[in-house]
Amino acid sequence: MNVEQLRPYQKKVNITVKALSKNEVREVTSKLDDSTHKVTEAVVGDETGTVLLTLWDDDIEKVEDGKTYDVENGYTSLFKNSLRLNIGRYGELKEGSKEVGEVNESNNLSAEEQQ
Repeated sequence: MNVEQLRPYQKKVNITVKALSKNEVREVTSKLDDSTHKVTEAVVGDETGTVLLTLWDDDIEKVEDGKTYDVENGYTSLFKNSLRLNIGRYGELKEGSKEVGEVNESNNLSAEEQQ
């Protein structure tokens, strides 16, 4: 699968992407148990486009700009009508199994309004 094939509410997403940048880390409080978590988004992509990858807690430190990662068993969602790639509790973020070359930054799937 590649980035331009991502659509809202997909499950079992397996994709290899290169990290381009991370946004500022924010702290949020869980509505479930009032615990505090760190969250941010990273711009990731491949030769077909880019998307925002939501990162929570320990995953934030794993991602470095310019490195390639495999997202296994991830899923997509909409946040404020913007497409997001998520790892979730059943997904995994691992070092990339193959190299991603040039990233197509002109096709930002998270910038487009999704329905």
